[in-house]
Amino acid sequence: MDVSGLSDVLPVARIGFGKAADAYARGRPDYPPELLGWLRETLGLHHGKTVVEVGAGTGKFTKRLVETGATVVAVEPVAAMRAELTATLPAVRTIDATADATSLDASSCDAVGCAQAFHWFATETAVTEFSRVLRPDGRLGLVWNVRDESVDWVAEITRILAPYEGDAPRYRTGAWRRVWAGGPFLAPVETVFAYEHVGAPQRVIVDRSLSVSFIAALPRSEQAKVASELGSLIARHPALSGRETVAFPYRTHAFAFSPRS
Repeated sequence: MDVSGLSDVLPVARIGFGKAADAYARGRPDYPPELLGWLRETLGLHHGKTVVEVGAGTGKFTKRLVETGATVVAVEPVAAMRAELTATLPAVRTIDATADATSLDASSCDAVGCAQAFHWFATETAVTEFSRVLRPDGRLGLVWNVRDESVDWVAEITRILAPYEGDAPRYRTGAWRRVWAGGPFLAPVETVFAYEHVGAPQRVIVDRSLSVSFIAALPRSEQAKVASELGSLIARHPALSGRETVAFPYRTHAFAFSPRS
């Protein structure tokens, strides 16, 4: 959720995530329980290992990393996000730094992880930095929760949000994939998990949507318009109307990278 140098953080990310840290913590989904096995078996995380999470945000993914037993270092340049993370996970070391300059020693960690974030700093400089801080047999893991738009009301949410997107980096454009060709990592192995974010419609639909960077960066009047459209969708759709809880469907895409020998 952050880009490659604090002074160069895209305004939509710096402003949006700074303003929406509380909504992010409330509304963003966690990660499927099955991902814990992937972290342990594919990234090799367990007691005695160290993992650096880049773009750690409010700590949603950090919780899963802590569950592996590994030592977790969280890199996050947005102060409001770091504050949320520290409030939830006070034992985790946080660093005010960015993807291209983590301030960590060379060959100092066993894995680097990024969740909901890499598309913001998908540069050769960042990839080089990941390679620098990793030990020779280290692993890189990139994870995204992606809305399952095969469900009609989820596709409708995307329709409501899309007009505000502008040129904000997004996972779904695939632009983040371009930096890997010929770089220090082999092509990734992808694993996909089904996941449902269950909760009140206000939290899993409205708060979730308002935490999107380019929505959070809007003036309050425009945010209110988005919230109103989402409220209308909830009120009229038979799968959502009158429900105390809903299950928001996601696909969690996990990419594991190994270094070139």
